[in-house]
Amino acid sequence: MAKEKTRSDQSTSPAGSELFNTLQEMRRDWMARAATEVEIGLKLSKKLTEAHSVPDALAAYQEWLNEEMGARAEDARLLMSNGQKFMDAILSSSRTNVSMTT
Repeated sequence: MAKEKTRSDQSTSPAGSELFNTLQEMRRDWMARAATEVEIGLKLSKKLTEAHSVPDALAAYQEWLNEEMGARAEDARLLMSNGQKFMDAILSSSRTNVSMTT
């Protein structure tokens, strides 16, 4: 029973809340990126359907590739940013838990 009480206290602590908020923000960011990925794919599909020649299709693929490269750069930036936020929240949580136990 005592262990359950401790876990409950930790989950409602400010540090636990900060970690939860960080994870929620990361989830929202990645869901937005997934939606963007779908849009890029649908845009390519539409342009390929409308292409009347090989040069039109190649232009569609070139545009898609440029957008994909930009999206991958954004993914890398987001991964680094979210990783830093996550580590900061973990460190903050561990500092708070240490100070609570002493």
